Amino acid sequence: MKVLLIKDVYKLGRAGDIKKVADGYGRNYLIPQGLAIPATQGSIKLAESIGKKASERRAILNNELKSVADVLSGLTFDFAVKAGETGKLYGSVSSQMIADKIKELKGIEVDRHQIALEPIRNIGEYQVPVQLTIDLVPEINVIVHREGEIHKSALVVEPAVEPVANEGAESIEETESPAN
Repeated sequence: MKVLLIKDVYKLGRAGDIKKVADGYGRNYLIPQGLAIPATQGSIKLAESIGKKASERRAILNNELKSVADVLSGLTFDFAVKAGETGKLYGSVSSQMIADKIKELKGIEVDRHQIALEPIRNIGEYQVPVQLTIDLVPEINVIVHREGEIHKSALVVEPAVEPVANEGAESIEETESPAN
């Protein structure tokens, strides 16, 4: 079945495109959701005007969401979860958990459907894309580690800080001992 996309559809195409899709996908999802119309002679003539209007809307939306994308790109979230000896989780880290963490820490409301991710079921580091628009897809880092363990990326050793702290502690002890 051929359809004319009215709105941008992730992994299918942009508004104004004519695409060949499975009959059930077109009839049961795209058309009822208002994402597409059947491609007829009349609708094919509308394709160019729909594409122009959609590109204007897309440009405005991209400008508005650019600052959100800048905040999200490069973020790192740490999840401490229960896991077995092999690194397999007792449960999973879902897109809803990531969306809640973004809202909690940054105050940005992200729908769980915008996070393109299968549930994470193993310990490790993951690059998770967040689809704000069809053009803006910042990636966040998700680190999943076992509860009670500190992940190696959380350890940052600064040798210059340690000697200064030790010297200061010794001088405090020295000043206290003569007073006693």
